Amino acid sequence: MAAIEILGLEKSYTTGFFRNKLKTGLKPLTLTVEEGEVFGCLGPNGAGKTTTLKLLLGLVFPTAGTARILGRPIDDIEMKRWIGFLPEQPYFYDHLTPLELLDYYARLSGVDARERKAKVARALARVGMGEHGRTQLRKFSKGMLQRVGIAQAIVHDPRLVLLDEPMSGLDPVGRREVRDLVQELHDEGKTIFFSTHILGDAETLCDRVAVLNKGELRGVGIVDDLVREVKGDVEVVWTGAQAVGPIEALGARTKITGDVLRVVLPEAKLDQALDALRQNGARLTSVTPVRATLEDYFLSKIDDAKDGASADGAHATEVRA
Repeated sequence: MAAIEILGLEKSYTTGFFRNKLKTGLKPLTLTVEEGEVFGCLGPNGAGKTTTLKLLLGLVFPTAGTARILGRPIDDIEMKRWIGFLPEQPYFYDHLTPLELLDYYARLSGVDARERKAKVARALARVGMGEHGRTQLRKFSKGMLQRVGIAQAIVHDPRLVLLDEPMSGLDPVGRREVRDLVQELHDEGKTIFFSTHILGDAETLCDRVAVLNKGELRGVGIVDDLVREVKGDVEVVWTGAQAVGPIEALGARTKITGDVLRVVLPEAKLDQALDALRQNGARLTSVTPVRATLEDYFLSKIDDAKDGASADGAHATEVRA
């Protein structure tokens, strides 16, 4: 059974003083997240990541389309007990302590009274806040509050965990701890769906990712498969300084270490570079592919969207002319 099935989900808002302008927050989105996987939703600010999460949770209502969570429609109240959620900017009553706050959320989530104290303590310990359970939230840093927010999302042992920018405000140690926690939850069989713009975390954690830009799905798949779609670079190493000029003419910058020269250039220019080396009597040492990253794939999809928008604008200008 799929954990999340999104079927043509769409959201538009009215804006302006007279509420007469229509703005699209999410274009028709169809997406499936399998039970037990870690799924990352990537995109720049305003891409539609938070809108998607709010639609799934019923915090805003779709303009069109529908979705199912763990086999239930998104307006099923009972199904909400199976979900843990961390918003991007959580707000808590700052006079409470973490123990009081988590006890409150555990009650809301229907945790049995006999288990509540132990589950609250365990959730705080899992996010490294066990020693601060009786300190008022007003005394915490942003990173510490983020940890408490993650604890409230998992205190009731949900089947599906939705995290909106879970690494926000965390230092490198905190980010590592959250990554370890997500991996723990995954090992327990839980489904994790999180949004982020920190691509390194997504590449490390995710079974699959989706890229959103301006409310539109630009790509989805297994990280390694998506990365292979990107035409990467190659590193060329040779000896023979007389070849430097022709290589730099290809738009590459050379790095010289003694008699050894090296350059990283697009794979498409490799044949031209090798021809230049032969013609100038250089001795080739190695040609090594440089593995593309998730960031390369992400940027290629964002750039594609910009190019498409520019082409549409140029076409519109030609038509008006």
